Amino acid sequence: MPNNNQREELHRAIWSIADDLRGAVDGWDFKNYVLGTMFYRYISEDLTYYINQGEWDAGNTDFDYAKMSDDEAEEAREGLVNEKGYFILPSELFSNVCSRAEKDENLNETLEKVFRHIEESASGTESEADFSGLFDDFDVNSNKLGNTVAQRNKRLAKLLIGIRDMKLGSISDHDIDAFGDAYEYLMSMYASNAGKSGGEFFTPSQVSVLLTKLGTVGKTSINKVYEIKTRYLIQFNVA
Repeated sequence: MPNNNQREELHRAIWSIADDLRGAVDGWDFKNYVLGTMFYRYISEDLTYYINQGEWDAGNTDFDYAKMSDDEAEEAREGLVNEKGYFILPSELFSNVCSRAEKDENLNETLEKVFRHIEESASGTESEADFSGLFDDFDVNSNKLGNTVAQRNKRLAKLLIGIRDMKLGSISDHDIDAFGDAYEYLMSMYASNAGKSGGEFFTPSQVSVLLTKLGTVGKTSINKVYEIKTRYLIQFNVA
């Protein structure tokens, strides 16, 4: 789980991005853009760390997958898909796309292509269901991002840079639980006024825990409660 400092940093960064995009993207769609970009960063860093660690352990301490050519990386595609469930070319890693974002006049097309390639990399494998349609809610051509391609790309670049600047440390220091925390924070920001019955699908964790405790008063043999609405599994000492 993210520690308190990471959680505070995460919330500040999300709020800052929301401030940049205020008036352009409504809360419900904004949530999808932030979570989609965060996940793109996560799987890029996770794959890079996995490959780099293997090379470093083998004595190649100067190796950096992000600096490899796409042609060289292609040779390892099949093995990596079998091991990790997906594949990302070095040029399409979050860090590399982000570094070019502000100067990429076709950033929307770049992201659309990258997301398609990530999903296609899992096609025909056991992980296909996990990646199919993964970025469907991330509409890079939405007029909500701007009326022109230039306006949309400017906001997409700000989004990428904002996610890049989240100080979460090395991929070895944080895990995917940060996304659960980000999701809860975003939902708490927008569920009440999402315009799509957002509150219907969101129960703040404090409420879930309170209801669970009330429902287990006097019980001594229960230590887990499944909250169906949010699919939370809550564990605590009832003694």
